[in-house]
Amino acid sequence: MSLFSKLFKLFLLVVLIPMVPLMLLLAYYQVHLKDNILETHANLAQIVSSSMNQHIEDLTWRLSFSQKLSDVLSQRKNPQPLLQDALAANPDFLMLAVLSPKGKELYRAGDKQFLAQLPPVELENEESLPDVSQVGRLFVSSFDVVSGRPISEFIYPLPNGDFLYGILSFFSFLARVQEQRIGTTGHIYLVDQDGSVYTSEYQYKPDFDAASLQKAFAGKSRLITRLTTSQETYVGAFAPTPVLGAYVAVLQLKSEAYRSIYYTNIILALFLLTIATLSYFGALTFAERLGEPIGALSHAAREVSAGHLDQHIDPDIGWGEFKQLINDFNKMTADLQDYQALQLRTQVSEMKEQVFRAVAHDLRAPLLGLQGYLHILQSGKVSEEEKKQYLELMSRAARDLSALLEDVLDVSRVETGMLAAQKQEVDLAAVACQVADTLAPTAAEKGLRLENHVPSFHVTADPKLLQRVLTNLVSNAIKFTDKGFVRLDAKQDEKCYFITVADSGIGLSEQEQKGLFQKYHQVNGDKPGYGLGLFISRQIVQAHGGTIRVSSRLGQGSTFTVELPKEGK
Repeated sequence: MSLFSKLFKLFLLVVLIPMVPLMLLLAYYQVHLKDNILETHANLAQIVSSSMNQHIEDLTWRLSFSQKLSDVLSQRKNPQPLLQDALAANPDFLMLAVLSPKGKELYRAGDKQFLAQLPPVELENEESLPDVSQVGRLFVSSFDVVSGRPISEFIYPLPNGDFLYGILSFFSFLARVQEQRIGTTGHIYLVDQDGSVYTSEYQYKPDFDAASLQKAFAGKSRLITRLTTSQETYVGAFAPTPVLGAYVAVLQLKSEAYRSIYYTNIILALFLLTIATLSYFGALTFAERLGEPIGALSHAAREVSAGHLDQHIDPDIGWGEFKQLINDFNKMTADLQDYQALQLRTQVSEMKEQVFRAVAHDLRAPLLGLQGYLHILQSGKVSEEEKKQYLELMSRAARDLSALLEDVLDVSRVETGMLAAQKQEVDLAAVACQVADTLAPTAAEKGLRLENHVPSFHVTADPKLLQRVLTNLVSNAIKFTDKGFVRLDAKQDEKCYFITVADSGIGLSEQEQKGLFQKYHQVNGDKPGYGLGLFISRQIVQAHGGTIRVSSRLGQGSTFTVELPKEGK
C-alpha cells in the first residue's frame, strides 16, 4: 500500500469515525420521534374517549326526570307526555321506553319514523336485568349503527321497580369530534369491536381492513405503526371507549405524519453527504499535500542509499517545514556529489599513478634485462650454452613486454570504441583446450588441478578475443587459488551458451564484488597485475552481445559465467 493510500485512509477515518456515534444517535432519535408522534395520536384518542365517557356520565343528570316518571307509573298514569318532554329536552335521545320488571315494553316515545323501524323491546330473556336492578345504576350497551346513526342502548332502573330504556345517539358528539383534525389527513374515527369504522356522510372513509384493525386492538400497544389500505398506508393510535366494544381511533397518512422526520432525514442525509464529500476531498488534498513530499523524500533517500547521488527534488511540491527539508536534502545530495566526485578523482588519480608506476616498473625491468643481456652478448665472453640461455631469457622478457603493451593498447581501443569482434564459427572445446594447455604449467607449479569439461559447442565468436577472455579468467582463478582446483565447463539452452570458470580459491565478499569489472580495479594489491584483465574481458563479451557475471562467497571460491547469445535467437 502506497504512502498516499495510507495517509488518505488515515485522514478519512479520523474525520468519519466520529460521525458513526452521531449517526447512531440520529437513528435512535428518529425511532423515538416516531413513537412521540404516535403518542400524540394516542393522547388525542384518550381525550376523545374521556369526552365520550363524560358524555355518558352526563346521562345521570339527564335522567333526573326518572323519579317523577316512577311516581307517574306508581299512580298508574300514562307516562307518554313525560317521556316526550324528556325527548325534547335531550336531542341525543332517539327514543325512550318503559319496561316492566321482567323486561317487557310498556310504553314508548320518540320520532314516529324511527319508532316504525324498531320492533317492541322484549328483554324478558335478558339475564343481566336482575343485576342492573340490584346495582341500581345506569347500564350502557354496546355500540351500534341504526339508520346511519351511531347509537348505544341504555337501561336505568326506576324506583318503582320498572326500567327506563333508551337509545342514545352519538351523532352530534362525533360530529363535533370529527371536526378535529391532525394535519390534512388525520381524522378521528369510531370503530366497533368487529373493526368496522363509522363515518358520517361528510367524512372521508378510507378502505380500512377490519381484520387489521381487530388485530391492532388485540395488541398490547395502543400505537398503530402501520395500517395498509389498498392505496395508502396509515399510522396512529386508539383508545377503548366506555361504550362496550367500541374504540376511538386517530389515524393519519404515514407520509404526512412522518413528514417532518422525512424532511429531517433529507436534511441530515444532505448534511452527511456534504460532510462525507468534504471529508473525502479534504483527506485527498491533505494526503496529496503531505504524501507527495514524503514520498519524494523517501524515494530519493532510497536512490541515494543505492549510490545514485544525482537526486533532486522539486522544492515547489513542499510546504512549510517540508520545503525547508527538501532544500536541505537537495543541498546534502549536491554536497555528496561534489564529495564523491572529488573522492573519485582522487582514487582514479591514485590508481592511475599506481598503475603507471607498476607499468613503468614492469617496462623498465624487461628493458633493463634486455640491455644487460645485450651488453653481455656484445662482450663476446659467453659460451654457446650461455648465449642460448640468455637469448631465451631475452625472448621471455620481450613476450612479457609485448603482453603488457597489448593490455594497454586494448584498454585504449576499448575507450575509443575501436574494439570490434571478427566473428566466425569456433569450436569452443578447441579454444578451451588451448587455454588449458597454455596455463597447465602455471597451475601445476601451484599444485592445482586444472580441469577442462567444455563440450564441443560451435559458437559464433572471435576466436582470439574469446581465447583472451578465457585466458584472463583462468589465469585469475589460478592466481587467487592456493589449493584445490580450477574448472572450465560449458552448457547451453535454447538461446545462449554458458561458459563457467570455477575455482576453490579465496573467494570474494559482496563489497569486493562491487566494481570488480571496472578499469584498474584490484581486489588484492599483493598479487601482481594492473586491474585491466576483467575490464577488457567484460568489454569483449559485451562486444559479442553477451554478459559476464560472478558468483562468490568469501573463503569458498568463485564462479565466473560468460553468457553468449546464439546467432539468430
